[in-house]
Amino acid sequence: MRTIVWMAMLIFTLAAAVKAVQPSTHPGHEAPEGMPMPMGAHAMTPDSQAKLLADKKESEFNHHLAGFFVALGAVFMLFQDRLTMRWPAVKHFWPACFLISGIFVLVWSDTELWPFGRQRWIDAMTHSSEVLQHKIFAVLLLTLAIVEWQRARGVLTAAWSGWMFPALAIGGSVLLLFHPHDAGMHGADHLERMARIQSEHLSYSLAGIGVALTRSLSEIETHWRKVFTRTWPVVMMVLGILLMLYRE
Repeated sequence: MRTIVWMAMLIFTLAAAVKAVQPSTHPGHEAPEGMPMPMGAHAMTPDSQAKLLADKKESEFNHHLAGFFVALGAVFMLFQDRLTMRWPAVKHFWPACFLISGIFVLVWSDTELWPFGRQRWIDAMTHSSEVLQHKIFAVLLLTLAIVEWQRARGVLTAAWSGWMFPALAIGGSVLLLFHPHDAGMHGADHLERMARIQSEHLSYSLAGIGVALTRSLSEIETHWRKVFTRTWPVVMMVLGILLMLYRE
């Protein structure tokens, strides 16, 4: 447990350092009174161009870090049987990956909010569906991490607990289909960027649904159960890699 805490502190310190050199807010978040309008090249000032670039880097970093933890958790789960024979504590590592990722998304996904910015959480979540969905994704990750951590400890043994993972995965995947991305609505190439972002998020949603389905089948006593037990971590690894390849 101490190792996981120290690892989390190290990750958050590095993340904070990266954010510190990218002091920016998402264009669509700074004006909660209304929806942002697409900005063409004629409307871009040097300051807005610099902010757009910083927002792009921040968003890509968030996706890449989340993808890293998803892929890492998948690796731990895929080889869990072998690893736990030598290091029993490894069974907690993959829930820890989701725990760290959930905390990161909750706190660092929108740096215009307190304590990094001046906006209040309740105001931003009320006026921006993007911010609200970021926090929902964080809650889904944290809930998943807590449930799976308790299952790994042997504390949570109820049959319903095995179905929490696919249920949360389906919920998050469906939500991704409706996830707005205000930063992509700015710039001369905003139409191309939005099309690419939507395509990427669609691939995440499909991969997430694939994880949910294969994980569900791994919970059912059939001749194919062992196959699905090995398949869903592989699909989850694919999801993590897709997130790490995200670009705007």
